Amino acid sequence: MTYRVCFVCTGNICRSPMAEAVFHARVADAGLDDLVTVDSAGTGGWHEGDGADPRTVAVLAEHGYDLGHTARQFQQSWFSRLDLVIALDAGHLRALRRLAPTEEDAAKVRLLRSYDPAADDGDLDVPDPYYGGTDGFEECLEMVEAASGGLLAAVREQVEGRRHE
Repeated sequence: MTYRVCFVCTGNICRSPMAEAVFHARVADAGLDDLVTVDSAGTGGWHEGDGADPRTVAVLAEHGYDLGHTARQFQQSWFSRLDLVIALDAGHLRALRRLAPTEEDAAKVRLLRSYDPAADDGDLDVPDPYYGGTDGFEECLEMVEAASGGLLAAVREQVEGRRHE
């Protein structure tokens, strides 16, 4: 059974596609790409059908990540097929938990940086780089990469648990 992870930010053109690309690479490197699917979405539909922000694509490519992406809006009906919904900031976390049809679905929503052991528990947001320059996209990538190891360990534990059920 495939374990499904969806990263969610506001418009699905900067942070969540970046997290999707990085985590997909981590999953592939761990040899879990046949067991784990990774995608992304936005809380809003402003950019539906658009590709990722060119700055996102450029920063990812500069660091060796591939991204084929079309923005889409997160749908409430997706909760039933997802195992983990990763919010990029506290606003997304609140919006997704409000959207969740059940308490079980709301419990699937976690903040990405909660998986980074070095992150400050007081501020687990990945700042939105959209209105700034390339530095903001680089900072976003650093935060995503820092949290990806812990997230991979958590997902691996869940996948292994399913193998033994």
